[in-house]
Amino acid sequence: MSATLATPAPRDWSSYRADFPQLARQVHGKPLIYFDNANTAQKPQSVIDAVERYYTQFNANVARAVHTLGEEATAAYEASRDTLARFINAGSRNEVVFTSGTTQAINLVAYSFALPRLSAGDEIVVTQMEHHANIVPWQLMCQRTGAVLKVAPITPSGELMVDRFLEMLTPRVKLAAVAHVSNVIGTVNPIAELARACRSRGVPLLVDGSQACPHMPVDVQALGCDFYALTGHKLFGPTGTGALWARREWLEEMPPFFGGGEMIRTVSFEGTVFADPPHKFEAGTPNIAGFIGLGAAIDYINAIGIERIAAHEAELLAYATAAFKQVPGLRLFGEAPKKAAVLSFLIEGVHAHDLATLLDHEGVAVRSGHHCAHPLMQFFGVPATARASLSFYNTREEVDRFIVALEKVRRLLA
Repeated sequence: MSATLATPAPRDWSSYRADFPQLARQVHGKPLIYFDNANTAQKPQSVIDAVERYYTQFNANVARAVHTLGEEATAAYEASRDTLARFINAGSRNEVVFTSGTTQAINLVAYSFALPRLSAGDEIVVTQMEHHANIVPWQLMCQRTGAVLKVAPITPSGELMVDRFLEMLTPRVKLAAVAHVSNVIGTVNPIAELARACRSRGVPLLVDGSQACPHMPVDVQALGCDFYALTGHKLFGPTGTGALWARREWLEEMPPFFGGGEMIRTVSFEGTVFADPPHKFEAGTPNIAGFIGLGAAIDYINAIGIERIAAHEAELLAYATAAFKQVPGLRLFGEAPKKAAVLSFLIEGVHAHDLATLLDHEGVAVRSGHHCAHPLMQFFGVPATARASLSFYNTREEVDRFIVALEKVRRLLA
C-alpha cells in the first residue's frame, strides 16, 4: 500500500518575510516597513534564483535555436505562459500574450482592436477611478478617430455607480475599460456583473487587472470579460513583464501591433504571413529572464494559496483601517465595502510629499503623489495623497510601528 502524503501545514504569515531579502534591510537605521506594494511588490528569493539560473545556466534566445541552451530557454519561457494561463484560468495558453506590463497590454488593445473599429461619434466608456494607463490610450484613439470618451461616475466613498455605468452602454459604445481594483483607493469593481451587462449589449470589456492579480483569485472565464491586462512586477515578479489575456476570436481578428522577428510565418518583399496568436503580437526578443521569473513568482503564490492571501490581507486591511481612523486629523480616501488592502490618506494641513519624506526617515516606505490618477485626485479635490498599500508579508506589528511613526511626523508638522 502506498503512503499518503500529508499536505504541509500552512506557515505562519510572518515566516514568509524571510523569503524576501529586501524586507530584512534597514532604512535610515530603522527596520524597513514596506507599504508601497501597489507600486511594485518585493521579490521572493525563488524569483531571484530563477532569473539568475537562466543567466548562469542556459542563457540563450527563445524559439531560434535547436541547440541545447536555446531549447532549455524556450521550454522555461513557454512553461511560464502555461503557468500564467492556469493562474488566471485562461481557456487556452494561446490566449495569453506576453507584454512588458499592463500599459503595453492596454495599448495593444487600443491600437490593434479599438482603432480599426472606431469612427467619429463612437464612444468608449471608462470610470472615474482609472489609472492613466487606462485613460490615455483611449484619449489617443478618440483624437485619431473622432470617437468620444465617456466617464462613469463614482460615489464619495469610491464605489462605481453601476446603474450609471449601465445607462452609458448605448449602441454608440464600442468598448468599455474598467479597473478590477483601483490602485488609489482599493475599490474592487463588480467585473462579472459589468461583463454580463456589456456582453448583453455587444460591448467588449477590457479589465485592468494590475492591482487584482496579486491579491485575489482571478478567473477570466468566470468574469466573462473580453480582455484582461496584468503586470508582473506587482505580482512579485520581475519588472518589464506582464500579459494580455484576450478571447481567442479577438486575437485572431486583431492585426499585429509591432512588426519584426518571431511574429511571422514567412516574409517576402511581396508580403508577410503572420504567426498565430499569441506569437503574432510578440515581435522581437522578449524579456526571457523576466518571464521565467514571473513563472517562479506565480509558483510561489500558488504554494501559499491566493485564497489564503486574500483572506489574510482582508484581515490586515481591517486592522490597519481601524488604526488609521484613530489618528487625529487623518482623512482616508475610499471606503467602499469591497476593497483591497490600499489606504490613501492625508493629514490635515500636511502635503502628501512631506508626509512620505518624513515617514521615510522613520523607515517607512509609502507612495505620495497623484498615483497616475489625476482625474481621481480632482474628484476628491486634492493634488495628491499618501498611499499605504499592504501585502501578505506585512504584519500587524508593522501597522503599529507605522502609526507610531505617523504620529511622530504629525507632531513635527503640526
